[in-house]
Amino acid sequence: MMTSQAIPAAPGTPATQEMSRSDAVRLFAGFAGLGAAAVNLAVASSLIAAAGPALPARAAGAAAALLWGTALLGWTVTGLGRNRFPLPRTSTVLLPAAAAVHAGAIVLGAGSGMAGLGISHLAALLLTLMILAATSWLGRRPPRLPGGPGQGGPGQTATVQTATGQSRLGAGPVLAAAFAGALLVAAITTPGLAASTAGQFAVPHGVHTGGHHSP
Repeated sequence: MMTSQAIPAAPGTPATQEMSRSDAVRLFAGFAGLGAAAVNLAVASSLIAAAGPALPARAAGAAAALLWGTALLGWTVTGLGRNRFPLPRTSTVLLPAAAAVHAGAIVLGAGSGMAGLGISHLAALLLTLMILAATSWLGRRPPRLPGGPGQGGPGQTATVQTATGQSRLGAGPVLAAAFAGALLVAAITTPGLAASTAGQFAVPHGVHTGGHHSP
């Protein structure tokens, strides 16, 4: 009696070029991580500009924001490069702590006369919460096996379930999800950067430092 066996997809076929939903969420977390790192560095620049001998707390806050922004940048780049974010247990502690610090800074700094700093902290808070949501979802997903997805029926165009229960997406949905995630992150990051001291001193495009518009 002859038995039929599924033939694994050869490298280069559409099945091997697909991505899972976890990959799309990881990419979204990476966008949010890069945005949060940039905004934290912008917060550090604002605090450094406002710090002085009479305000040592701002200098300490600037150092903390600088260290956290640099660490978050390295964590995000490493996670995107390895397709897995490092130090998952540590990040589950530090990310909520960072969100709490941003929320506290918004409340306590409301009457400090630095309205722009509050906007930057709000952007950093939203981006941090986005990272938390994405990484929490990724932590609940089962690890992906090295094998390819199961065989679908003729003309199947929907997502395909893998042996681990993860559905795989084609290039179109992944690109659409990445584009939407990039727009959302940019919409939050841009005001946070513009409200910082570095953003306020940035020269607009097409304008020279003397204030004359370019032809």
